[in-house]
Amino acid sequence: MKVVVTGGSGFIGTRLVEVLLREKHDVLIFDKAQSLVYPELVTIGDVRDVNSMIDAFKGADVIYNLAAEHADNVTPKSLYADVNVKGAENVVIAAKANDVKRIVFTSTVAIYGRQQLHLDEKCSANPVSEYGITKWDAEKVFRKWAEDDSNNSLIVIRPAVVFGEKNRGNVYRLMEQIANGKFLMIGEGKNKKSMGYVGNISLFLASKIDAEIGVDTFNFAGKPDLTSEEIVNIIKDELKISSNTIHVPEWIGLAGGSMFDILSKITGKKYPISSVRVKKFTSDTTISTDKLMNSGFKDAFDLEEGLRRMIRSEF
Repeated sequence: MKVVVTGGSGFIGTRLVEVLLREKHDVLIFDKAQSLVYPELVTIGDVRDVNSMIDAFKGADVIYNLAAEHADNVTPKSLYADVNVKGAENVVIAAKANDVKRIVFTSTVAIYGRQQLHLDEKCSANPVSEYGITKWDAEKVFRKWAEDDSNNSLIVIRPAVVFGEKNRGNVYRLMEQIANGKFLMIGEGKNKKSMGYVGNISLFLASKIDAEIGVDTFNFAGKPDLTSEEIVNIIKDELKISSNTIHVPEWIGLAGGSMFDILSKITGKKYPISSVRVKKFTSDTTISTDKLMNSGFKDAFDLEEGLRRMIRSEF
């Protein structure tokens, strides 16, 4: 099959392309950034530019839409809507122009918001962040595309935090703080975190290349969920760090995060600590993956092995 991967130069996209090439598919990466691994496959373009997408999607059988603005502190905030929502609308226009009938879209568990429920795919959306709101709006764009043509196939995948080699997100920052002796455990560390290893989600994405007609949605995370304390202990063990972890009360961590928020507004700089990141670290953020597991998919790596593989690569 000819496959277009928007955002294919990124963290998850690169691993997905690796799997697709291994399965002998013809792959084109559509990204505003050059790929460090597959530069020969890249067409430089922006999902906000519909004309460039129409040209790039010629002859495609399936589109994987991974392109997104997803960081906690994107500025200006209008970029979330410009890339995530308008970008989805442009993907649909380009798909229609080229008669592409299959789209796989990576959404996010952020569409659920802060609901303290058994969060499965049937739960209502209640996003609270700009990222979550715009990804939910993007889902609606793709769902309308699928509903408008009974021959269309749409797979929506809602990942929890994805980590792995070459990622520079929150899990990497946690590892870096522990490695540098700067980590403080905020709270007791008993809260559980749903998360997924990039080596697993890339396999699941690739497995949906020839999905049946219609719409299907999957949460994605590895199981069983680990607590913050368990994650820290795995990292420390792999790094051969034996010192005890210092704990600080959650309210102190939140106060410190708020101070960095104020400092960021004053200086215009972005800092690795913020109230949003403190809240994420100390809260239970778990989702149900019963539907994923019942689909027959099995992780190639468990969460502990994924964490250890990332540490060996990065540290």
